Amino acid sequence: METLVGEVLSREAWTAAATAHAARIDRYAAPHLARRDAQVKHPVFDFLFTYYSYRPAQLRRWHPGHGVRLDDASEYAGLKGYADGAVTDEFVTSQRPLIEALHRLLKATAGRAGNFGCFGLHEWAMVYRLHEDETRHPDWPLRLGPSGTDEVVEQHRIACSHFDAYRFFTPPALPLNTLSPGREDRPAYEQPACLHAGMDLYKHAFRLSPMIGSDLVADCFELAWDIRVMDMRAAPYDLADLGFEPIRIETAEGKAEYVAAQREFADRGAPLRQRLIEECERLTAAGVATLA
Repeated sequence: METLVGEVLSREAWTAAATAHAARIDRYAAPHLARRDAQVKHPVFDFLFTYYSYRPAQLRRWHPGHGVRLDDASEYAGLKGYADGAVTDEFVTSQRPLIEALHRLLKATAGRAGNFGCFGLHEWAMVYRLHEDETRHPDWPLRLGPSGTDEVVEQHRIACSHFDAYRFFTPPALPLNTLSPGREDRPAYEQPACLHAGMDLYKHAFRLSPMIGSDLVADCFELAWDIRVMDMRAAPYDLADLGFEPIRIETAEGKAEYVAAQREFADRGAPLRQRLIEECERLTAAGVATLA
């Protein structure tokens, strides 16, 4: 089968795009790699590079997406999905189950009303009834101490809809959640106000790489980065020494601040989610055309 190509980029054009993309990512990746070499952990900024499976080198590599051929691109020879400087139709067809699954999840999430009443309590439920040296970030104290943190959890309604947050709840916190999201039923629970659903737009984007352009992956990464900062500002840890002013969600003022930021992120995430939906549909159509 021939690979359908709608555009051919000269070496000068694509190397300029690749260089600009790498520089964009290096603002975030280079400090992480320096910390890693120095064996210094960062409770906020390491997350996107350690929790998600996409390595910094993969994120730095620019891809034009399916339908574009790179002229004189020996650097791409042997990369997964590529042949003759372009992502192949055969590769897109082979990824159809992933594309369709992501499309279902993204459409379901986009079609659901956002819940702006969770107040980031998932992070609090992850440390519920733990000693400070048992938390995920034991080098950083709990702002209200263990007993104060537990009281916040017990005094609020917990309604986490995101499985990858819920699964990290401590055992005593699990039954406190009003929902029971599972690994296989994400389309039934994901909602667009969820901070973790917003961060996961980055995961969905890199899973579609190299079939989609790296600009979209980077846009989703930068949204996830900003959400992570806000998520940890609202978490129970005291990160003031790192320059993070807490969002005190245990107060009425803190709740209002959290909801305002959450709405901004939902608004930023909506067009990115729609772009990913459209890319899934484009790739599905390309796969169908290849099979025809």
